[in-house]
Amino acid sequence: MDGPRQGRQSIRIGADHPSLPGHFPGAPVVPGVVLLDRIAAALEHAGAGRLAYVGAVKFAAPLLPEQDAELSWTLDGVRVSFRIERAGSTILSGQGEVA
Repeated sequence: MDGPRQGRQSIRIGADHPSLPGHFPGAPVVPGVVLLDRIAAALEHAGAGRLAYVGAVKFAAPLLPEQDAELSWTLDGVRVSFRIERAGSTILSGQGEVA
């Protein structure tokens, strides 16, 4: 049986992302759903499957537009854990399942 698979990539959400003007006007913060979308895309791009279920997510700190961050994930069977960090601090962490 194979062990867990892992992936890692740098991410940056541009200031021109269409979700930012309304979240929040004058002081934009990257919406959590945009970060979850990046996680789902990273899993699919790596051939790990489609993120089908998100069981728990903890948003620990905001990510601002144009900030660099690191996305990492570990897949063990269908269970996936994921994390986004910036400068050693956790932005979000969570777990779910792929299909």
